[in-house]
Amino acid sequence: MPETKAKGGAPGGVASLPMYDWPEIRAWTDALWLALRTQLQQRGIAAPDHLERPEDPEPLWLDPSLVLSQTCGHPYANQLAGKVTLIGAPTYPGIGAKPGHYFSVLVARKMDQPSNLGDLSNKRFAFNMAQSQSGFAAPVRLLADAGCHSRPKPFATGAHRASIQAVAQGQADWAAIDAVTWELAKRHEPAAQELDVFAVTPETPGLPLISSVRFYSQASIIADAIDAAIDDLSSDVRDHVLPSGLKRFTPADYAPLARPLPIAAALPGMAG
Repeated sequence: MPETKAKGGAPGGVASLPMYDWPEIRAWTDALWLALRTQLQQRGIAAPDHLERPEDPEPLWLDPSLVLSQTCGHPYANQLAGKVTLIGAPTYPGIGAKPGHYFSVLVARKMDQPSNLGDLSNKRFAFNMAQSQSGFAAPVRLLADAGCHSRPKPFATGAHRASIQAVAQGQADWAAIDAVTWELAKRHEPAAQELDVFAVTPETPGLPLISSVRFYSQASIIADAIDAAIDDLSSDVRDHVLPSGLKRFTPADYAPLARPLPIAAALPGMAG
């Protein structure tokens, strides 16, 4: 099979793995990419030597030369479906979810733990960004489905790690954190030691791995390469980056994440 080259770009295109690429595990993320790149090249798909790490990862998701990246389920379902090739989602056995799935943990300070969702009425919510499935959409649906709300104006932090820090420092009272990110935080973020989990959201398909639409006919080949690369990881790399395999999904699996969010019911202070 001939090498696939980026249209108008350098052979190999671009790649990024931004969603869990914490500075503390960057060397192991690079090792994961080396394994992925090797398996892709063995299957005739050119891949770049190095990962891109732009400050804003979103423009790469629609780059026509994109070989592989990872996005969030909410932007995938609401903005990217039909414009990129969906490959699947990694499996993270350490979080206790079904293969390829994940959930959010709701965290608060250890000395100020809510006993139930109703206790959040007067507590301030910290969230990474409104386009986040785990940090925003999942807790909004959880609160609304329970008939509960968090009335104070929410605090937008820009990142899950910043939300953890904001709650620990008292700038907010609770946050919803991607379960994989929470595992990283327990290892690498001191502020996480000040917090405990008081609830979890329902599981959804995990963060999608995507490629450019030009790889649509090769999606299964890329998925095979990812499976093989993860299987070949050393125990040291696997222990740091956490995935154990790949679950193959279709766009329909993420379609429920495009339903309108009941923001006004869950977060009455959002517009204030």
